[in-house]
Amino acid sequence: MLAASACDLENYLRYPDHALDGRLAQLRAQLGERVLILGHHYQRDEVIRFSDYQGDSLRLAQRAVEHPEAEFIIFCGVHFMAESADILRAPHQQVILPDLNAGCSMADMADDSQVEDAWEQLQELGLAEQFLPITYMNSTAAIKAFCGREGGAVCTSSNAPAAFRWGFELRPRIFFLPDQHLGRNTGVKLGLRLDEMAVWDPRQPLGGNTAAALARARVLLWKGHCSVHQRFRPEQVDQWRARDPQIRILVHPECSHEVVAKADLVGSTDFIIRQLRQAPAGTRWAVGTELHLVHRLADEHPEQTVAPLDNDGCPVCSTMFRISPQHLAWVLENLTLGQVVNRIRVKDETKHWARVALNRMLALAPAASALAAPVLAESVA
Repeated sequence: MLAASACDLENYLRYPDHALDGRLAQLRAQLGERVLILGHHYQRDEVIRFSDYQGDSLRLAQRAVEHPEAEFIIFCGVHFMAESADILRAPHQQVILPDLNAGCSMADMADDSQVEDAWEQLQELGLAEQFLPITYMNSTAAIKAFCGREGGAVCTSSNAPAAFRWGFELRPRIFFLPDQHLGRNTGVKLGLRLDEMAVWDPRQPLGGNTAAALARARVLLWKGHCSVHQRFRPEQVDQWRARDPQIRILVHPECSHEVVAKADLVGSTDFIIRQLRQAPAGTRWAVGTELHLVHRLADEHPEQTVAPLDNDGCPVCSTMFRISPQHLAWVLENLTLGQVVNRIRVKDETKHWARVALNRMLALAPAASALAAPVLAESVA
């Protein structure tokens, strides 16, 4: 087993996944309440078993503030999630991402320089003042800050409809980042036609649109997507229904509109979890979301049949998969020696405007506000 002084990451990566379980338990006991480990729903089981809490990115970030005794917040997720925790944390807390390579392909599809350029093009057309920017939680701190500066807000997959309704009360058009599918599905849910929504491709002038098309658009969708939920196809729904007429199709709104239109139920990760928890025994499900979560739900509900919608592929979040028990052990070992590795720091100005956007989101619905009322203190230390 590793000596306490062996803090080179390479020493940890040579061990199989479960070889460090005993050491992880020792390290957790040694650090006690000084450490809070947060595990996203899509994290693999080898890591999630050591987490204090599991949840979506916003709820996990809120957990940090609910535990002021924790000096170190270890976020087992991806980079934008750790950024959100750093935005919401108390001044004495530090946020750690066990593997800095754990990014999010969707968040990376909306670079802040590209978004600023798009906004400048809209300004040149005299349209920017008509658009209210709203960004999905799955975005970088810089994009959240952009929305905060320009009067916009953040949303989750659960409260996206409320965010859209709020936005339309303020301005006639919405600029939605970075997931075109969540934006399109939300627009349709609120009664918009598909032809009232245009897509902005950052690699093309005017996002690949004419000035007239942009002037007609009620919603402008950034050309981004989730690499996992993009895998699901409407023909997979058809195949399941052909095999089993009693199957229930349950999907995440990050799936394409064609998949969502064929599903029985559509909702956030927490919605998916709740549906299975309350469903009667014998219910059969094909679930369109990340594979680790689907398998975990199948294990938790043996009284039902739970299978991935994509039964032939492997819809796994490959970047989140980078977080491993080896990385977690390396982080904890360093903390026992007084060393903080892989700390995530958001610049103060970015943190301020991102918090503004988050506060606007939390004011949209009483449930969301009550959940996070004490979280967003003004300190940006």
